[in-house]
Amino acid sequence: MMDREETRLRRSPFLIKDPGLHDYVQGIACRLGGDHCPDIRVYLVHTPYFNASMAPNGMMQVWSGLMLRADNEAQLAAVLGHEIGHYLARHSVDRLRDAKTRTAFASIFSAFGLVGGVVGLGVLGAGITYTQNQEREADRMGALLMHKAGYDTAESAKVWSDLLLELEAKPGGDPSKNSFFASHPPAEERQQALMQLAQSMPGGTTSAVEWREKTSAFRREWLQDELKRGQSEESIALLTRKIAVEPEQPDYLYIRGEVHRLRAAAGDYDAALADYQAAALGAGAPPEVWRGMGTVYRARHEIPEARASYRSYVEAAPRAPDVPMIKSYLEELGQ
Repeated sequence: MMDREETRLRRSPFLIKDPGLHDYVQGIACRLGGDHCPDIRVYLVHTPYFNASMAPNGMMQVWSGLMLRADNEAQLAAVLGHEIGHYLARHSVDRLRDAKTRTAFASIFSAFGLVGGVVGLGVLGAGITYTQNQEREADRMGALLMHKAGYDTAESAKVWSDLLLELEAKPGGDPSKNSFFASHPPAEERQQALMQLAQSMPGGTTSAVEWREKTSAFRREWLQDELKRGQSEESIALLTRKIAVEPEQPDYLYIRGEVHRLRAAAGDYDAALADYQAAALGAGAPPEVWRGMGTVYRARHEIPEARASYRSYVEAAPRAPDVPMIKSYLEELGQ
């Protein structure tokens, strides 16, 4: 059954088919899997949520939302190592065997594939309901695999704390009620356990430079996907963290400005302008920075500033598909 689902996955329009990125992530999985490398087949999936999964037949999915959130190679390895741990311990096989009804079986099975298209984070979490002890075992095995592969195991705890920051940013956000964390040990217990594992296995690399080099070509697309999720509080928490990690990178500032502009709550236009202006100072700032500034100034009826910003956008991106619309705005604003 999993083999049939994998055949469907190979044909999915959601697959990221870039050979360089695929081989890079496959290499990380093989480095973690060791002798089990021939069993692991990585598929990169274009969807803006944080997740990776590994089916009992060796089919591993890695979602673009996870790759956007990883700060370095070791952090991705932490998540992949955890999933390989589930695989080596046969946890998913146990869950399938424990399913007492056809409905329960289908729910678990569909979580490994793209049944009905890319499923949401909540649906996926509801499908894979590992026990807390299974999650603890996968954490231990994942840390051991990271250490053997030469990665800094301390990055594992950072992955989960960063994700918690996003969930807690939502109004009334309670990670314990999120289906993704429902089957995991309590957050505080898990963080402490991961840090203790890291202390017992010190050393290793993060490979941050290599990670940024390999993923930089996809950053803007993944950030646009994050913007389209429409979860402003979570996105602002994510982007604020990424800006602290890579302050020289203007793409994060630009997208955070877009989140503020689209939300348009009290103070958001000021925050958006501050982000756009900071992004514009960075090397390689996207031309859309000036479009965003123009749109905010136009909404605030600050005509000279709107005209200047729109002109800068047209000059920076003369062949952009929305240039005719921007030119119509300039005519409306009196050039």
